Amino acid sequence: SEGMVGDLTKCIRTDMDCADICTATASVLSRHTGYDANITRAILTACATACKACADECFSHADMHEHCRLCAEACRSCEQACNELLQALG
Repeated sequence: SEGMVGDLTKCIRTDMDCADICTATASVLSRHTGYDANITRAILTACATACKACADECFSHADMHEHCRLCAEACRSCEQACNELLQALG
């Protein structure tokens, strides 16, 4: 329903990519059957990368769209959480 949807195509695609990667990451991390450290590191790295890209893109629209500002904040928080977990894993 966004009036400037054509101007936000990259932002929308980046949001959707990030959401898919975050969902997959949550699924992998929530398994109670143990984990493979290499896969966990790889998916956390991918999630942090997607969150950074999404936050950067959304931040570029944050002055015009409140939802972009909120998305950028949430993605920065998720990126930080992924990076902290990566550091904890060693």
